[in-house]
Amino acid sequence: MSPTAVGLIGILILLILILFRMQIGISMGLVGFLGFAYIAGWGPALGLLRTVPYTTFAEHGMSVIPLFILMGSFAFAAGMSEDLYRTVHTLLGHLRGGLAMATVAACACFAAISGSSLATAATLGKVAMPEMKKYNYDTALATGSIAAGGSIGILIPPSVILIIYGILTEQSIGKLFLAGFIPGVLEAIFYIITIMILTRRNPALGPPGPRTTAREKFLSLLKTWEVMVLFLVVIGGIYAGVFTPTEAAGVGAFGTFLFTILRRKMTWANFKYSLANTTQTTGMLFLIVLGAMLLGYFFSVTRLPFELASRVADLPVNRYVILVLILVVVLVLGCLMDSLAIVLLTIPVFYPLILNLGFDPIWFGIIVVRVTEMGLITPPVGLNVFIIQGITDTPMETVFRGVMPFLIADLFEIALLIALPQITLFLPSLMDI
Repeated sequence: MSPTAVGLIGILILLILILFRMQIGISMGLVGFLGFAYIAGWGPALGLLRTVPYTTFAEHGMSVIPLFILMGSFAFAAGMSEDLYRTVHTLLGHLRGGLAMATVAACACFAAISGSSLATAATLGKVAMPEMKKYNYDTALATGSIAAGGSIGILIPPSVILIIYGILTEQSIGKLFLAGFIPGVLEAIFYIITIMILTRRNPALGPPGPRTTAREKFLSLLKTWEVMVLFLVVIGGIYAGVFTPTEAAGVGAFGTFLFTILRRKMTWANFKYSLANTTQTTGMLFLIVLGAMLLGYFFSVTRLPFELASRVADLPVNRYVILVLILVVVLVLGCLMDSLAIVLLTIPVFYPLILNLGFDPIWFGIIVVRVTEMGLITPPVGLNVFIIQGITDTPMETVFRGVMPFLIADLFEIALLIALPQITLFLPSLMDI
């Protein structure tokens, strides 16, 4: 049997294991190890188990992951998400659909210190849903705006998925962070425009709230100064070359810790929760990364990604047709799997193909992450939808109905990012990391 055929069989077995609910990291590691052993022998395969975990996790750059997760945990403990929502509520709440718009804007702001879509959706859902119920918002619009807004968390920096993509492809994490900023803000704008269109057609979906004075708006903005400082220090420090991404993560985590103390929210319970949450999340992510690394070695000896890249590149079709096909595969997987698992599973296969087709790897990383975001709110396994359903006790079909207009907005934005790569690459082009 040829190595390429073994690689295809390995992918089939991996999908079967995932469908049977085996943990994604274990599935990838098991297929990678056994497939490598089949082709190269048991000795080299056991050698991989001895060397890959150490060489992967002893790398200094890997510390950026737990540090940014810790930053988000401290921010949650400090109650920054609640202040963000109240501030945007004060600014936009008097408009039709203003509370839904405020939810999306608050999600985008909290994403700048969280880096997790699931955490953003869960945190803002607890704050925003009671307010929208209070003003008789349509349940589908309310839950849909929270689920869709939460998905912004994996695109606006700092983003754990962009860090993982950078590690897998050996691309600059700093450039990936900057590349994700404008598309992330643009996503929030597209969602807000969607809400404006929906409430203009049917004002009953999102009745306006009470107006606030200019003084109230100004005072509410003052309450979010910590978030602004953290974002400017972390991302501005990377942009200016003052910090590496790892150093910026450390500064951000320490700064958030200090702000939590100043807010008098750093109780012993919150401190233990933050450390435990960081440890559990990091352990889960590192297991998935290790599995992806082993799978990558297996794919390299099968030469499957390179054979695929060579054959597809020779097809008599435009390269954008191939790109769309790749994104369709990612979107379909997004309906069934976690977004991080999708990136780890598809990048080893598609990345050589993308390079062969001449696409920019930084731009492609943002496009892939943007498409996986859609998977967080796409039937049948949109994880953000499940979180919002659990928090609000809303029927699943209602939440899915609420996110459908936002999925249409996603398609328009992705088409725009593909048509105009400069939107994504403008900020990274200004720096040399």
